[in-house]
Amino acid sequence: MNAKAWISAFRLRTLPLALASIGMGSFLAASHHQFRLDVLIWASLTTIFLQVLSNLANDYGDTVNGADSTLRQGPTRAVQSGAISMTAMKKAIGVLGVLSFVSGFMLLHISVGIGSTAFYLFLAFGLASIGAAYFYTAGKNPYGYAGLGDIAVLIFFGFLAVLGTYYLHTLSFNWLNVLPAISMGLFATAVLNVNNIRDIESDKAAGKMSIPVRIGKKKAIVYHIVLLSIGILAAFIYVYSLPFNLSRLWALLALWPLFSNAKAVLQKSSAQELDPYLKQMALTSLGFMVLFGMSIL
Repeated sequence: MNAKAWISAFRLRTLPLALASIGMGSFLAASHHQFRLDVLIWASLTTIFLQVLSNLANDYGDTVNGADSTLRQGPTRAVQSGAISMTAMKKAIGVLGVLSFVSGFMLLHISVGIGSTAFYLFLAFGLASIGAAYFYTAGKNPYGYAGLGDIAVLIFFGFLAVLGTYYLHTLSFNWLNVLPAISMGLFATAVLNVNNIRDIESDKAAGKMSIPVRIGKKKAIVYHIVLLSIGILAAFIYVYSLPFNLSRLWALLALWPLFSNAKAVLQKSSAQELDPYLKQMALTSLGFMVLFGMSIL
């Protein structure tokens, strides 16, 4: 077993992005004095399994469908390079799918209880999440190749992850929470957009019609700025709606790394120069969640 290849295939640098959405929902629950540690633990475990599942399926699917070719300028993928066989990767994807389901089932068991209406609703959401993680670039008609990845990320990293986590803590829904859910969804979409700008040439050659491939690099950069701007605006509308105290100013500290990411996407031209800003944007989303959470508690 090539441990180094598997760790690389897990793409650990993407995990902060997944945890940021769970953390945001948990901070929102804590701000209403309804935080549950067991929900946070199981929700975090479930989202880690789903993220790794998505990463492995992406490695496998892009190799099968041609996006991970010699034209690609990002990090070499495990299946495409031969470090991990297709058979081994398919088995790992199956294992991660099972782990995601079991962990999600336990989350629902301790939160809403087996047999409740909420249980079946969230069970459907969980199965949809597993399906979305796999079929983004894998399968016969991956939706990522049709340019639908951005919408899926907004839904699953934003609305479902943030609002769903809040509900599992509190067993309630608050419309105002849609604002920070939009923020986290758009920041996650910005990470995908950096990835797609970096891979625009290889994606185009493989017929992967991402947003940057469809609209071109210059417009994709403008799109990136719009994603970050609307995400910031939504978050600060939420903070503005709360009674003022000095703790609200914590959220302002999150602006600098977001501006730094926007500046990099504007100025960096090569894939090698852009690649570090995938990790930077993922960590920025996590940092934003922490600072935003501190500002609303």
